[in-house]
Amino acid sequence: MAQFEGKYDVPYSSGSGSGAASEIGFNAERDWQPEEEAKAKRKLDLLIMPLLTLGFFCLQLDRGNIANAITNDFMEDIGVTQNQFNVGQQMLSLGIVLFEIPSNMVLYRVGPGKWLTLQLFLFGTVSTFQAFQNSYGSFIATRFLLGITESGFIPGGLWTLSTWYTRRETAKRVMIFYFGNQFGQASAKLLAYGILHMDGAGGKPGWFWLFVLMGVFTILCGVVLGFFLPDSFKNPHPTFAPKWDLFTERELYILNRRILLDDPAKGQKKKRIGLPAFKKAFSNWRMWVHLLITMCNNGPQRGFDTYAPSLVKEFGFGSLTSNALASVGLFIQIPVSFAFSYISDHFNKRGETVIAGLSMATLAYVLNRIFTEIPNRGLRYFGVIWTQTFGTFSHPLNITWMSLTCTDSEERALAMAMVIMGANSAGIYGAQLYREDDEPRYRRAFTICIAVLSLGVTLAAIRKIDEIITRRRNEAVAADADSTGYEQVEVLGTAKERGASFSDGVAGALPQPGRVSGDVKPVVAAET
Repeated sequence: MAQFEGKYDVPYSSGSGSGAASEIGFNAERDWQPEEEAKAKRKLDLLIMPLLTLGFFCLQLDRGNIANAITNDFMEDIGVTQNQFNVGQQMLSLGIVLFEIPSNMVLYRVGPGKWLTLQLFLFGTVSTFQAFQNSYGSFIATRFLLGITESGFIPGGLWTLSTWYTRRETAKRVMIFYFGNQFGQASAKLLAYGILHMDGAGGKPGWFWLFVLMGVFTILCGVVLGFFLPDSFKNPHPTFAPKWDLFTERELYILNRRILLDDPAKGQKKKRIGLPAFKKAFSNWRMWVHLLITMCNNGPQRGFDTYAPSLVKEFGFGSLTSNALASVGLFIQIPVSFAFSYISDHFNKRGETVIAGLSMATLAYVLNRIFTEIPNRGLRYFGVIWTQTFGTFSHPLNITWMSLTCTDSEERALAMAMVIMGANSAGIYGAQLYREDDEPRYRRAFTICIAVLSLGVTLAAIRKIDEIITRRRNEAVAADADSTGYEQVEVLGTAKERGASFSDGVAGALPQPGRVSGDVKPVVAAET
């Protein structure tokens, strides 16, 4: 058991046994005032959330600036066709998919402070050197390298949030984290509107300066993370200032203890992720359903985001104006996504918000498909706005829903990697939806998107029905136990069965000893 120096001993386990809470003699009592917890959590919010959101903002700037570059004759300048450009986008997603889990395993071993900081330096450098590509080969190579260096950052950030916050606090923080993605998408287009005016400066095209300025900004933000992002409760210090105490001992004690009160399994972190963890995560069918939901949601939107400025340009707007207009829906998405996140978190409506979001996204592509036949650029632009508003925020909501089914930090780390791999696998097929032989109306692309998103809505509904059935079964068992007069009974069953009940707030208590009929031996209320 690792302890912080000083008065407060924090029950953080790095051992490998099960039932860590009982092994370390953890007492389910809150020996602090609510005001102390609120103050410590506020400090955590002001430190962790802006840094992770800033990192995601930089990632999206570097990943998405290519969409703005193509309105500035990028493809013509380096000599690639639209279909070849799509292959480059596939290589980006492939690099992320191939290195997602290895990257997350490194993060799990060395800590998020060190690894996420290093990643900003790496993909910031690759993004900067995109400015010097001059052929199809260099384009493919830089996109693949960017995917490799970005791999693991998003699941690493999500996993970091899950270690610092309780289950009921997670959805809102995940949405704030994804605010960096949304704000990055929107801001990139507005920034591009300004930066592309530098076309011809120093004898370079505007897209050259787009890559250079955004890449250098990312590297500078890596310095910020290095000085302020802590690793974990066990090592609560930033990478570049290993002796700097970001929290007091009392604050760390409260922050860590409240996490273990909410979910004792978070105290069972091991030094590395072993084979049993892989088997546990990959054999959980609910994880695969959430992964498929992600693939249905992200594939259509990945292609649409890439070509949104070009679509607006086809409506008759100027090249630079198109980048600015393509940011409007992304800015509207931010308050809408916060509203859905609030409903998900406050009213514990995980599945309902995912289903609603996917349904709105499906409607968006129905509108796009209809508006392609109407020669009115106002209606067509409305279709773009609606698609951007409702296109992506179901993804973080689905991630939160999925993470609440995990029973320990190992499974959670792998689950995060799995779902982000699914998101980027979706990018592989999504990159080829918008092809030269289908432009400018993209009838085929919009039809495929409608079918794929309809499948996503169906899968989310199936998962919600499973959740309802599981909860009712557990409630029936609990009611039966109460009628017999026993103090406690094993209601939640195996870890897999218990997964569904997490999202309904059923499994928040610590494992407690109980008795069953005729057996005086203590049993654990829920498998850990």
